[in-house]
Amino acid sequence: MVDTQARAVERGPGRPREARVTGAALNAVVELITEQGVAAVTMDAVAARAGVSKPALYRRWPSKQALIVAAAETRIGPLSVPDRGDLRAELRDVLSSRSASYRLPGTDRLLAELIGAAARDSAVREEYAAYADRVTSETRIILERAQARGEVRPDVDIRSAATLVAAPLVYRLLAERDLPDARFVDNLVELIVRAVTHES
Repeated sequence: MVDTQARAVERGPGRPREARVTGAALNAVVELITEQGVAAVTMDAVAARAGVSKPALYRRWPSKQALIVAAAETRIGPLSVPDRGDLRAELRDVLSSRSASYRLPGTDRLLAELIGAAARDSAVREEYAAYADRVTSETRIILERAQARGEVRPDVDIRSAATLVAAPLVYRLLAERDLPDARFVDNLVELIVRAVTHES
């Protein structure tokens, strides 16, 4: 019995199915929010759309809020940017990647619904705050590296600067109802560099 189980673990027969269930569920959340809004996202609705069971969902996500945040993270998630030794280049990497994600169909509705839900519900707010912290973590690393190199002024608050990097794309997408493009990214890079470095 033990040998049989060990061989099953080695073969990992559940791994492709795990990935399929996870992907189907997260896609279902994005589709439901895009089509009908966050109120349409229930465990029953996601399970039916994804063709999976409710227990399978609850094994992966303890709540609807966690599931919605996980879906948002498939569009706007943590990044890894190599140390290029140049703040401009690294900021452009981050902002270009984010801009491409914001331009995907349904991302605007997904983010708008998530932010709105966070404003209304303390449980969602906590999930969203943790998500936002993960999303901006690489930007903080970039700014800290640049500060260590002497590019970013020592008096700059890194958390505030990371918000300065992240917020304009969201505002352009949700408040101004316009898709951020390469020109917007270039302008942002220059504005941010002037704000946090010794350049005038």
